[in-house]
Amino acid sequence: MARKRQASGGGTAVEVEPERLRRWLDRFAERNDGVLRTELDPRRVRFTGGNGVTATVPIPFEPLAVEPGTCVDGASVEVLLDHVEKPRRIGLLLARLGGHSVGVAEGGHVTVSRTDRRLVHGRNAAGGWSQQRFARRRDGQARQALRAAADDTADVLGSRIADLDAVVLGGDRRALDELRTDRRLADVFAKAEPRVLDVAEPRRTVLDEAAQRARAVEIIVR
Repeated sequence: MARKRQASGGGTAVEVEPERLRRWLDRFAERNDGVLRTELDPRRVRFTGGNGVTATVPIPFEPLAVEPGTCVDGASVEVLLDHVEKPRRIGLLLARLGGHSVGVAEGGHVTVSRTDRRLVHGRNAAGGWSQQRFARRRDGQARQALRAAADDTADVLGSRIADLDAVVLGGDRRALDELRTDRRLADVFAKAEPRVLDVAEPRRTVLDEAAQRARAVEIIVR
């Protein structure tokens, strides 16, 4: 079943596996009085239904091999399908405060991985010196957790970066931004996709799910 969420700016964002994309677009046409036109761009494809409803596909692993501003009548999907179904080796980096999971996936399956969890205490409601000591301890735990995440990312992904087609991120954006400042990971983040997966606490099972979702096409319906 396709994953759905509310899209920023309105509408619904749907994740669709590449193998199901053709059928999803067929159903979109059936529900919306056909497809009047398709706008093709290296970074997105937009389908406009006969009733005005649009389905916009931000191109994963861009660019799409088309000329900017290409517009055709009806649904033109072959170039998009060829692009999203192409086999890729994808690096995965999932990070939250206190936990991370990194790996490499091919065909939606994780081939190498490393997962770790570190204790980071929650916030303390107490005041005074006790609160300050607690905050310092928590900050120290967070730094250690992020350092471990950076070390594992450099080892698992950094050492294989030349063999990766792209990197897909997931988790907490603040934790990812902290990792982005580590110079060892510059090449990893240079290959990162714009989309950040919303994931639970990073575990190996969550990494396996992310490997499938990394291949999925996100469609925004408005």
